[in-house]
Amino acid sequence: MSNVKVRFAPSPTGNLHVGNLRTALVNYLFARSQGGHFMLRIDDTDTERSTAAFEASIRTDLEWMGMHQDSEDRQSERLGQYDAALQRLLTDGRAYACYETPEELALKRKAQLSAGRPPVYDRAALKLSDDQKAAFEAEGRRPHFRFLLNDAEVAWHDMVRG
Repeated sequence: MSNVKVRFAPSPTGNLHVGNLRTALVNYLFARSQGGHFMLRIDDTDTERSTAAFEASIRTDLEWMGMHQDSEDRQSERLGQYDAALQRLLTDGRAYACYETPEELALKRKAQLSAGRPPVYDRAALKLSDDQKAAFEAEGRRPHFRFLLNDAEVAWHDMVRG
């Protein structure tokens, strides 16, 4: 067996469409051609829209296509691991909390685009004081988190694209 491990990660929030099946098929065939591992990861963190019926339908469709997974995982069963990883990133200064609402972020994007600039986050949250963060949380805003990236090139070798 090679080191190739690919996954297909559908959200059980609707039926599969041809684009989903294409992604699954490409990954499945690549794994098989390399003697690798094909994993099904159920991305069930959208608790409002995910249903057991959609998950069953996804499984039925994959089986009908002859795509049998070597293993599977559920995102909802790994939340503790993700929380621990986030805490490590925050502690190491590699991630930070942001408090903008989706509407505020949309306004920033719109302003950047109308000025002919690409929509790039302005890192405004890095300038927030502890008091400002506490005020946002007192309002009921829950933070979302961003990676704190260095201004450096990131490179890797992709087995398909080089």
